Amino acid sequence: MNPADPRRVVVIGGGLAGITAAIALAESGAQVTLLEARPRLGGATCSFARDALTVDTGQHIYLGCCTAYRGLLDKLGMTDHAPIQRRFDVTVLAPGGRRARLRRTALPGPLHMLPALTRYAFLSWPERALVSRPALAMRALDPADPALDAQRFGDWLAARGQDERARRALWDLFTVSALNIAGDDASLSLAATVVKTGLLGKKNAADIGVPALPLGELHGDAGAALLTKLGAQVHLNAKVTVIDPTEGAFRVRTSAAEFPSDGVVIAVPHEAAARLIPAGALPPETVAGWAGLGASPIVNVHVIYDRPVTDLPFAAAVDSPVQWVFDRTAISGLSRTGTGQQYLAISLSAADEYVDVPAAQLRERFVPALAELFPAAREAEVTEFFVTRERRATFRQAPGSGALRPQPGTELPGLVLAGAWTDTGWPDTMESAVRSGLAAAIELRRTIRSGPGNSRTGSSSSRYSDSGVSDSGVSGSEANDPASTMEVL
Repeated sequence: MNPADPRRVVVIGGGLAGITAAIALAESGAQVTLLEARPRLGGATCSFARDALTVDTGQHIYLGCCTAYRGLLDKLGMTDHAPIQRRFDVTVLAPGGRRARLRRTALPGPLHMLPALTRYAFLSWPERALVSRPALAMRALDPADPALDAQRFGDWLAARGQDERARRALWDLFTVSALNIAGDDASLSLAATVVKTGLLGKKNAADIGVPALPLGELHGDAGAALLTKLGAQVHLNAKVTVIDPTEGAFRVRTSAAEFPSDGVVIAVPHEAAARLIPAGALPPETVAGWAGLGASPIVNVHVIYDRPVTDLPFAAAVDSPVQWVFDRTAISGLSRTGTGQQYLAISLSAADEYVDVPAAQLRERFVPALAELFPAAREAEVTEFFVTRERRATFRQAPGSGALRPQPGTELPGLVLAGAWTDTGWPDTMESAVRSGLAAAIELRRTIRSGPGNSRTGSSSSRYSDSGVSDSGVSGSEANDPASTMEVL
Protein backbone atom coordinates (compact mmCIF):
# COMPACT_ATOMS: atom_id res chain seq x y z
CA MET A 1 0.00 0.00 0.00
CA ASN A 2 1.23 3.44 -0.87
CA PRO A 3 -0.39 6.77 -1.75
CA ALA A 4 -0.12 6.02 -5.47
CA ASP A 5 -2.00 2.73 -5.09
CA PRO A 6 -4.39 3.13 -2.16
CA ARG A 7 -6.36 0.15 -0.94
CA ARG A 8 -9.70 0.26 0.83
CA VAL A 9 -9.55 -1.10 4.36
CA VAL A 10 -12.37 -1.49 6.86
CA VAL A 11 -11.45 -1.63 10.55
CA ILE A 12 -14.21 -3.12 12.70
CA GLY A 13 -14.02 -1.90 16.28
CA GLY A 14 -12.98 1.46 17.68
CA GLY A 15 -11.10 0.42 20.81
CA LEU A 16 -7.36 0.87 21.20
CA ALA A 17 -6.55 -1.98 18.81
CA GLY A 18 -8.87 -0.64 16.11
CA ILE A 19 -7.71 2.95 16.56
CA THR A 20 -4.07 1.88 16.36
CA ALA A 21 -4.56 -0.27 13.25
CA ALA A 22 -6.60 2.44 11.53
CA ILE A 23 -3.96 5.10 12.19
CA ALA A 24 -1.10 2.89 11.01
CA LEU A 25 -2.94 1.91 7.82
CA ALA A 26 -4.08 5.46 7.04
CA GLU A 27 -0.53 6.71 7.49
CA SER A 28 0.67 4.07 5.02
CA GLY A 29 -1.73 5.31 2.35
CA ALA A 30 -4.79 3.11 2.74
CA GLN A 31 -8.33 4.46 2.43
CA VAL A 32 -9.54 3.55 5.91
CA THR A 33 -13.09 3.26 7.18
CA LEU A 34 -13.48 2.62 10.91
CA LEU A 35 -16.79 1.13 12.07
CA GLU A 36 -17.70 1.29 15.77
CA ALA A 37 -20.94 -0.09 17.20
CA ARG A 38 -21.00 2.36 20.09
CA PRO A 39 -21.58 6.12 19.94
CA ARG A 40 -17.92 6.87 20.70
CA LEU A 41 -14.41 5.52 20.21
CA GLY A 42 -12.19 4.16 22.93
CA GLY A 43 -13.62 0.71 23.63
CA ALA A 44 -13.08 -0.31 27.24
CA THR A 45 -11.23 2.93 27.98
CA CYS A 46 -14.24 5.23 28.06
CA SER A 47 -15.82 7.99 30.10
CA PHE A 48 -19.32 9.27 30.79
CA ALA A 49 -20.86 12.38 32.32
CA ARG A 50 -22.53 12.22 35.72
CA ASP A 51 -23.96 15.61 36.62
CA ALA A 52 -20.90 17.92 36.67
CA LEU A 53 -18.43 15.03 36.85
CA THR A 54 -16.61 13.11 34.13
CA VAL A 55 -16.29 9.50 35.21
CA ASP A 56 -14.07 6.80 33.72
CA THR A 57 -15.81 3.45 33.88
CA GLY A 58 -12.55 1.91 35.03
CA GLN A 59 -9.19 3.10 36.28
CA HIS A 60 -6.42 2.45 33.78
CA ILE A 61 -2.71 2.95 34.31
CA TYR A 62 0.35 2.00 32.28
CA LEU A 63 4.01 1.27 33.01
CA GLY A 64 7.27 2.54 31.62
CA CYS A 65 7.74 -0.74 29.75
CA CYS A 66 4.52 -0.16 27.76
CA THR A 67 6.41 1.15 24.76
CA ALA A 68 3.72 0.59 22.13
CA TYR A 69 1.04 2.32 24.21
CA ARG A 70 3.39 5.20 24.92
CA GLY A 71 3.99 5.45 21.18
CA LEU A 72 0.26 5.74 20.60
CA LEU A 73 -0.03 8.48 23.23
CA ASP A 74 2.73 10.37 21.47
CA LYS A 75 1.06 9.97 18.08
CA LEU A 76 -2.22 11.25 19.56
CA GLY A 77 -0.44 14.23 21.13
CA MET A 78 -1.44 13.01 24.59
CA THR A 79 1.91 12.23 26.21
CA ASP A 80 1.82 15.29 28.46
CA HIS A 81 -1.68 14.32 29.61
CA ALA A 82 -0.61 10.90 30.90
CA PRO A 83 2.44 11.70 33.05
CA ILE A 84 4.66 8.92 34.31
CA GLN A 85 6.49 8.75 37.63
CA ARG A 86 10.12 9.82 37.73
CA ARG A 87 10.69 6.67 39.78
CA PHE A 88 8.46 3.71 40.69
CA ASP A 89 6.91 4.61 44.03
CA VAL A 90 3.87 2.95 45.61
CA THR A 91 2.47 3.44 49.09
CA VAL A 92 0.91 0.26 50.49
CA LEU A 93 -1.69 0.71 53.23
CA ALA A 94 -3.25 -1.66 55.76
CA PRO A 95 -5.96 -1.21 58.38
CA GLY A 96 -4.95 0.47 61.61
CA GLY A 97 -2.73 3.12 60.05
CA ARG A 98 -0.02 0.69 58.98
CA ARG A 99 1.83 1.51 55.78
CA ALA A 100 4.84 0.57 53.71
CA ARG A 101 6.54 2.05 50.69
CA LEU A 102 7.85 0.29 47.61
CA ARG A 103 10.20 2.65 45.79
CA ARG A 104 12.91 1.74 43.35
CA THR A 105 16.45 3.07 43.50
CA ALA A 106 18.64 4.35 40.67
CA LEU A 107 20.49 1.02 40.53
CA PRO A 108 20.23 -0.94 37.27
CA GLY A 109 17.56 -3.61 37.05
CA PRO A 110 16.89 -5.96 38.72
CA LEU A 111 18.87 -4.56 41.65
CA HIS A 112 16.72 -1.41 41.63
CA MET A 113 13.92 -3.13 43.59
CA LEU A 114 16.08 -4.98 46.12
CA PRO A 115 16.27 -2.28 48.84
CA ALA A 116 12.50 -1.77 48.77
CA LEU A 117 11.84 -5.49 49.16
CA THR A 118 14.27 -5.87 52.04
CA ARG A 119 12.44 -3.10 53.89
CA TYR A 120 8.89 -4.15 53.00
CA ALA A 121 7.06 -3.99 56.33
CA PHE A 122 4.19 -6.32 55.44
CA LEU A 123 6.49 -9.34 55.22
CA SER A 124 8.49 -10.84 58.06
CA TRP A 125 12.27 -10.94 57.84
CA PRO A 126 12.30 -14.64 56.89
CA GLU A 127 9.67 -13.96 54.18
CA ARG A 128 11.70 -11.06 52.79
CA ALA A 129 14.78 -13.25 52.65
CA LEU A 130 12.91 -15.80 50.55
CA VAL A 131 11.61 -13.29 47.96
CA SER A 132 14.87 -13.48 46.03
CA ARG A 133 14.37 -17.19 45.27
CA PRO A 134 11.42 -16.82 42.85
CA ALA A 135 12.80 -13.51 41.57
CA LEU A 136 16.05 -15.15 40.50
CA ALA A 137 14.23 -18.20 39.13
CA MET A 138 11.85 -15.95 37.18
CA ARG A 139 14.74 -14.46 35.24
CA ALA A 140 15.43 -17.87 33.70
CA LEU A 141 11.88 -18.42 32.51
CA ASP A 142 10.83 -17.94 28.90
CA PRO A 143 7.20 -16.68 28.88
CA ALA A 144 6.82 -18.03 25.32
CA ASP A 145 7.43 -21.59 26.52
CA PRO A 146 4.08 -23.45 26.16
CA ALA A 147 4.86 -25.45 29.30
CA LEU A 148 4.62 -22.27 31.38
CA ASP A 149 1.16 -21.53 30.04
CA ALA A 150 -0.06 -24.81 31.54
CA GLN A 151 1.05 -23.93 35.10
CA ARG A 152 -0.59 -21.94 37.90
CA PHE A 153 1.46 -19.03 39.16
CA GLY A 154 0.56 -19.77 42.78
CA ASP A 155 1.83 -23.34 42.55
CA TRP A 156 5.11 -22.13 41.05
CA LEU A 157 5.57 -19.53 43.80
CA ALA A 158 4.71 -21.98 46.58
CA ALA A 159 7.32 -24.41 45.26
CA ARG A 160 9.89 -21.63 45.70
CA GLY A 161 9.17 -20.82 49.31
CA GLN A 162 6.42 -18.22 48.94
CA ASP A 163 3.81 -18.88 51.60
CA GLU A 164 0.22 -17.65 51.59
CA ARG A 165 1.17 -14.40 53.31
CA ALA A 166 3.92 -13.54 50.83
CA ARG A 167 1.71 -14.30 47.85
CA ARG A 168 -1.14 -12.11 49.14
CA ALA A 169 0.89 -9.22 50.58
CA LEU A 170 3.47 -8.89 47.80
CA TRP A 171 2.96 -10.82 44.59
CA ASP A 172 -0.78 -10.12 44.36
CA LEU A 173 -0.11 -6.37 44.39
CA PHE A 174 1.23 -6.63 40.87
CA THR A 175 -0.27 -9.72 39.27
CA VAL A 176 -3.94 -9.38 40.24
CA SER A 177 -4.28 -5.88 38.80
CA ALA A 178 -2.21 -6.75 35.72
CA LEU A 179 -3.89 -10.09 34.94
CA ASN A 180 -7.39 -9.55 36.38
CA ILE A 181 -7.45 -12.96 37.98
CA ALA A 182 -6.70 -14.25 41.47
CA GLY A 183 -2.91 -14.36 41.69
CA ASP A 184 -2.63 -18.07 42.43
CA ASP A 185 -4.87 -18.92 39.47
CA ALA A 186 -3.00 -16.91 36.82
CA SER A 187 -1.11 -18.45 33.92
CA LEU A 188 2.57 -18.69 34.88
CA SER A 189 3.46 -17.55 31.37
CA LEU A 190 1.56 -14.26 31.70
CA ALA A 191 2.68 -13.72 35.29
CA ALA A 192 6.28 -14.20 34.17
CA THR A 193 5.76 -11.57 31.48
CA VAL A 194 4.51 -9.10 34.10
CA VAL A 195 7.28 -9.78 36.62
CA LYS A 196 10.19 -10.13 34.19
CA THR A 197 9.29 -7.12 32.08
CA GLY A 198 7.97 -4.80 34.76
CA LEU A 199 9.83 -5.65 37.97
CA LEU A 200 13.01 -7.41 36.86
CA GLY A 201 13.67 -5.54 33.64
CA LYS A 202 15.05 -2.07 33.05
CA LYS A 203 15.07 0.14 36.11
CA ASN A 204 12.31 2.41 34.75
CA ALA A 205 10.14 -0.42 33.42
CA ALA A 206 7.68 -0.38 36.34
CA ASP A 207 7.38 3.40 36.68
CA ILE A 208 3.65 4.12 36.75
CA GLY A 209 1.80 6.42 34.37
CA VAL A 210 -1.63 7.72 35.36
CA PRO A 211 -3.86 9.62 32.89
CA ALA A 212 -4.52 13.24 33.83
CA LEU A 213 -7.43 13.48 31.38
CA PRO A 214 -10.60 11.38 31.21
CA LEU A 215 -9.99 8.31 29.07
CA GLY A 216 -12.67 9.37 26.62
CA GLU A 217 -10.62 12.45 25.76
CA LEU A 218 -7.24 10.75 25.97
CA HIS A 219 -8.06 7.96 23.52
CA GLY A 220 -11.48 8.31 21.90
CA ASP A 221 -11.60 12.03 21.11
CA ALA A 222 -7.90 12.24 20.27
CA GLY A 223 -8.13 9.13 18.09
CA ALA A 224 -11.12 10.46 16.17
CA ALA A 225 -9.37 13.78 15.59
CA LEU A 226 -6.19 12.17 14.24
CA LEU A 227 -8.07 9.74 12.00
CA THR A 228 -10.10 12.60 10.53
CA LYS A 229 -6.89 14.52 9.90
CA LEU A 230 -5.46 11.47 8.11
CA GLY A 231 -8.52 11.27 5.86
CA ALA A 232 -10.08 8.19 7.41
CA GLN A 233 -13.85 7.85 7.70
CA VAL A 234 -15.20 7.09 11.16
CA HIS A 235 -18.74 5.73 11.50
CA LEU A 236 -20.21 5.47 15.00
CA ASN A 237 -23.33 3.48 15.93
CA ALA A 238 -22.35 1.18 13.07
CA LYS A 239 -22.61 -2.43 14.23
CA VAL A 240 -21.24 -4.89 11.71
CA THR A 241 -23.47 -7.87 11.01
CA VAL A 242 -21.68 -9.72 8.20
CA ILE A 243 -18.26 -9.90 6.57
CA ASP A 244 -18.79 -11.34 3.11
CA PRO A 245 -15.67 -12.44 1.21
CA THR A 246 -15.92 -11.87 -2.54
CA GLU A 247 -13.41 -12.55 -5.28
CA GLY A 248 -10.23 -11.01 -3.88
CA ALA A 249 -12.15 -8.53 -1.72
CA PHE A 250 -14.78 -8.18 1.01
CA ARG A 251 -18.15 -6.61 1.67
CA VAL A 252 -18.70 -5.48 5.24
CA ARG A 253 -22.35 -4.97 6.13
CA THR A 254 -24.04 -3.08 8.92
CA SER A 255 -27.79 -2.83 9.41
CA ALA A 256 -27.77 0.43 7.44
CA ALA A 257 -24.94 0.26 4.90
CA GLU A 258 -22.44 -1.85 2.99
CA PHE A 259 -18.71 -1.15 2.71
CA PRO A 260 -16.64 -2.76 -0.05
CA SER A 261 -13.00 -3.27 0.89
CA ASP A 262 -9.74 -4.90 -0.08
CA GLY A 263 -8.86 -5.65 3.51
CA VAL A 264 -10.60 -6.03 6.87
CA VAL A 265 -9.31 -5.75 10.43
CA ILE A 266 -11.54 -7.45 13.00
CA ALA A 267 -10.73 -5.55 16.22
CA VAL A 268 -13.58 -6.53 18.53
CA PRO A 269 -13.77 -8.69 21.69
CA HIS A 270 -13.00 -12.35 21.24
CA GLU A 271 -16.57 -13.59 21.46
CA ALA A 272 -17.75 -11.02 18.91
CA ALA A 273 -14.83 -11.88 16.63
CA ALA A 274 -15.86 -15.54 16.71
CA ARG A 275 -19.34 -14.58 15.53
CA LEU A 276 -18.09 -12.28 12.75
CA ILE A 277 -15.24 -14.22 11.19
CA PRO A 278 -16.31 -15.72 7.84
CA ALA A 279 -16.39 -19.47 7.34
CA GLY A 280 -13.11 -20.76 5.96
CA ALA A 281 -10.99 -17.97 7.40
CA LEU A 282 -9.61 -20.24 10.13
CA PRO A 283 -10.21 -23.83 11.25
CA PRO A 284 -13.39 -24.11 13.35
CA GLU A 285 -11.43 -25.48 16.30
CA THR A 286 -9.23 -22.36 16.31
CA VAL A 287 -12.24 -20.06 16.44
CA ALA A 288 -13.95 -22.22 19.06
CA GLY A 289 -10.77 -22.09 21.13
CA TRP A 290 -10.57 -18.32 21.37
CA ALA A 291 -14.34 -18.04 21.76
CA GLY A 292 -13.86 -20.05 24.95
CA LEU A 293 -11.28 -17.74 26.52
CA GLY A 294 -13.93 -16.64 29.01
CA ALA A 295 -14.07 -13.34 30.84
CA SER A 296 -13.07 -11.76 34.15
CA PRO A 297 -14.87 -8.74 35.64
CA ILE A 298 -13.59 -5.50 37.11
CA VAL A 299 -15.69 -3.47 39.55
CA ASN A 300 -14.98 0.17 40.40
CA VAL A 301 -16.37 1.69 43.60
CA HIS A 302 -16.67 5.50 43.48
CA VAL A 303 -16.82 7.42 46.76
CA ILE A 304 -17.06 11.21 47.13
CA TYR A 305 -16.36 12.78 50.54
CA ASP A 306 -17.29 16.23 51.76
CA ARG A 307 -13.62 16.95 52.52
CA PRO A 308 -10.13 15.64 51.68
CA VAL A 309 -9.27 12.38 53.43
CA THR A 310 -5.84 11.65 51.86
CA ASP A 311 -3.08 13.43 49.98
CA LEU A 312 -1.95 10.30 48.13
CA PRO A 313 -2.58 10.26 44.36
CA PHE A 314 -3.02 6.49 44.55
CA ALA A 315 -2.22 3.62 46.90
CA ALA A 316 -2.38 -0.15 47.13
CA ALA A 317 -3.81 -2.04 50.09
CA VAL A 318 -3.25 -5.34 51.87
CA ASP A 319 -5.33 -7.06 54.55
CA SER A 320 -8.30 -5.12 53.16
CA PRO A 321 -11.03 -5.65 50.57
CA VAL A 322 -9.60 -2.54 48.89
CA GLN A 323 -6.99 -3.41 46.25
CA TRP A 324 -6.00 -0.08 44.69
CA VAL A 325 -7.50 3.34 45.31
CA PHE A 326 -7.06 6.51 43.21
CA ASP A 327 -7.75 10.18 43.83
CA ARG A 328 -10.04 11.24 40.97
CA THR A 329 -10.83 14.73 42.28
CA ALA A 330 -8.97 16.67 39.59
CA ILE A 331 -9.49 14.40 36.58
CA SER A 332 -13.25 14.22 37.14
CA GLY A 333 -13.61 18.01 37.29
CA LEU A 334 -14.71 17.94 40.94
CA SER A 335 -11.85 20.20 41.98
CA ARG A 336 -13.23 22.94 39.72
CA THR A 337 -16.51 23.09 41.62
CA GLY A 338 -14.89 24.73 44.65
CA THR A 339 -16.77 22.51 47.10
CA GLY A 340 -13.65 21.12 48.77
CA GLN A 341 -14.83 17.55 48.23
CA GLN A 342 -12.59 14.58 47.38
CA TYR A 343 -13.40 11.78 44.96
CA LEU A 344 -11.77 8.37 45.49
CA ALA A 345 -12.19 5.39 43.19
CA ILE A 346 -11.46 1.83 44.28
CA SER A 347 -10.42 -0.50 41.46
CA LEU A 348 -11.28 -4.16 42.13
CA SER A 349 -9.73 -6.63 39.70
CA ALA A 350 -10.72 -10.30 39.55
CA ALA A 351 -14.02 -9.06 40.97
CA ASP A 352 -16.14 -12.18 40.56
CA GLU A 353 -17.32 -11.95 44.19
CA TYR A 354 -18.45 -8.33 43.76
CA VAL A 355 -19.82 -8.06 40.24
CA ASP A 356 -23.39 -8.97 41.22
CA VAL A 357 -23.43 -7.45 44.71
CA PRO A 358 -25.90 -4.51 45.03
CA ALA A 359 -24.42 -1.05 45.52
CA ALA A 360 -25.93 -0.78 49.02
CA GLN A 361 -24.03 -3.85 50.18
CA LEU A 362 -20.82 -2.66 48.55
CA ARG A 363 -21.21 0.63 50.41
CA GLU A 364 -21.55 -1.23 53.70
CA ARG A 365 -18.28 -3.00 53.03
CA PHE A 366 -16.07 -0.43 51.32
CA VAL A 367 -16.86 2.82 53.13
CA PRO A 368 -15.67 1.32 56.45
CA ALA A 369 -12.72 -0.29 54.62
CA LEU A 370 -11.61 3.12 53.35
CA ALA A 371 -11.95 4.54 56.86
CA GLU A 372 -9.61 1.80 58.08
CA LEU A 373 -7.01 2.91 55.54
CA PHE A 374 -7.55 6.68 55.76
CA PRO A 375 -8.28 7.77 59.36
CA ALA A 376 -9.52 11.19 58.16
CA ALA A 377 -12.37 9.42 56.37
CA ARG A 378 -13.89 8.45 59.72
CA GLU A 379 -14.97 12.05 60.33
CA ALA A 380 -15.89 12.80 56.71
CA GLU A 381 -19.36 12.49 55.19
CA VAL A 382 -19.92 10.44 52.06
CA THR A 383 -21.85 12.73 49.72
CA GLU A 384 -22.04 10.34 46.75
CA PHE A 385 -21.50 6.62 46.24
CA PHE A 386 -21.86 4.72 42.98
CA VAL A 387 -20.50 1.62 41.29
CA THR A 388 -19.43 0.82 37.74
CA ARG A 389 -19.11 -2.77 36.60
CA GLU A 390 -17.19 -4.15 33.64
CA ARG A 391 -18.47 -7.69 33.52
CA ARG A 392 -16.25 -8.80 30.67
CA ALA A 393 -13.28 -6.54 31.23
CA THR A 394 -10.62 -9.02 30.04
CA PHE A 395 -10.39 -12.60 28.94
CA ARG A 396 -9.71 -15.05 31.77
CA GLN A 397 -5.93 -15.26 31.94
CA ALA A 398 -5.74 -18.72 33.45
CA PRO A 399 -3.44 -21.63 32.58
CA GLY A 400 -4.06 -22.81 29.04
CA SER A 401 -5.29 -19.46 27.76
CA GLY A 402 -2.10 -18.74 25.85
CA ALA A 403 -2.65 -21.72 23.55
CA LEU A 404 -6.04 -20.31 22.53
CA ARG A 405 -4.89 -16.81 21.53
CA PRO A 406 -4.61 -16.46 17.73
CA GLN A 407 -2.00 -14.73 15.63
CA PRO A 408 -3.24 -11.81 13.47
CA GLY A 409 -3.20 -13.64 10.13
CA THR A 410 -6.00 -15.78 8.72
CA GLU A 411 -6.31 -18.04 5.68
CA LEU A 412 -8.17 -15.31 3.79
CA PRO A 413 -5.68 -12.77 2.36
CA GLY A 414 -6.70 -9.32 3.55
CA LEU A 415 -8.57 -10.48 6.68
CA VAL A 416 -6.72 -10.05 9.98
CA LEU A 417 -7.43 -10.07 13.71
CA ALA A 418 -6.61 -7.51 16.40
CA GLY A 419 -7.41 -7.12 20.06
CA ALA A 420 -5.72 -7.44 23.42
CA TRP A 421 -6.92 -11.06 23.47
CA THR A 422 -4.84 -12.06 20.43
CA ASP A 423 -1.37 -13.54 20.80
CA THR A 424 0.69 -10.46 21.61
CA GLY A 425 2.80 -12.11 24.29
CA TRP A 426 1.35 -9.61 26.78
CA PRO A 427 -1.56 -9.80 29.20
CA ASP A 428 -4.92 -8.32 28.20
CA THR A 429 -3.93 -4.68 28.73
CA MET A 430 -3.81 -1.39 26.84
CA GLU A 431 -0.27 -2.28 25.76
CA SER A 432 -1.46 -5.58 24.34
CA ALA A 433 -4.29 -3.86 22.47
CA VAL A 434 -1.95 -1.37 20.81
CA ARG A 435 0.59 -4.05 19.92
CA SER A 436 -2.16 -6.12 18.35
CA GLY A 437 -3.31 -3.19 16.21
CA LEU A 438 0.22 -2.66 14.92
CA ALA A 439 0.64 -6.39 14.25
CA ALA A 440 -2.66 -6.48 12.34
CA ALA A 441 -1.62 -3.53 10.18
CA ILE A 442 1.68 -5.20 9.33
CA GLU A 443 0.01 -8.50 8.49
CA LEU A 444 -2.65 -6.81 6.38
CA ARG A 445 -0.05 -4.94 4.36
CA ARG A 446 1.81 -8.19 3.77
CA THR A 447 -1.19 -10.25 2.67
CA ILE A 448 -2.71 -7.58 0.44
CA ARG A 449 0.68 -7.00 -1.14
CA SER A 450 1.21 -10.72 -1.62
CA GLY A 451 -2.22 -11.30 -3.12
CA PRO A 452 -4.52 -14.34 -3.07
CA GLY A 453 -2.90 -17.63 -2.22
CA ASN A 454 -0.01 -16.03 -0.37
CA SER A 455 -1.53 -15.46 3.04
CA ARG A 456 0.60 -16.87 5.81
CA THR A 457 -1.59 -17.56 8.79
CA GLY A 458 0.13 -16.35 11.90
CA SER A 459 3.20 -15.29 9.95
CA SER A 460 3.41 -11.87 11.54
CA SER A 461 4.57 -12.46 15.07
CA SER A 462 3.03 -9.96 17.44
CA ARG A 463 5.67 -10.41 20.14
CA TYR A 464 7.71 -7.30 19.60
CA SER A 465 10.79 -5.80 21.19
CA ASP A 466 10.78 -2.84 23.54
CA SER A 467 11.57 -0.55 20.63
CA GLY A 468 8.07 -0.94 19.25
CA VAL A 469 6.87 -2.21 15.88
CA SER A 470 7.57 -1.22 12.31
CA ASP A 471 7.11 -2.62 8.83
CA SER A 472 7.79 -0.44 5.81
CA GLY A 473 6.70 2.65 7.63
CA VAL A 474 3.88 1.28 9.79
CA SER A 475 4.68 2.19 13.36
CA GLY A 476 2.98 3.09 16.34
CA SER A 477 -8.44 -3.10 19.66
CA GLU A 478 -10.01 -3.33 21.25
CA ALA A 479 -8.86 -4.07 24.75
CA ASN A 480 -11.93 -6.16 25.35
CA ASP A 481 -14.83 -3.80 25.00
CA PRO A 482 -17.06 -4.85 27.87
CA ALA A 483 -20.54 -3.69 28.56
CA SER A 484 -19.99 -1.37 31.51
CA THR A 485 -22.84 -0.61 33.86
CA MET A 486 -23.28 1.91 36.63
CA GLU A 487 -25.34 1.58 39.80
CA VAL A 488 -25.93 4.62 42.01
CA LEU A 489 -26.72 4.61 45.70
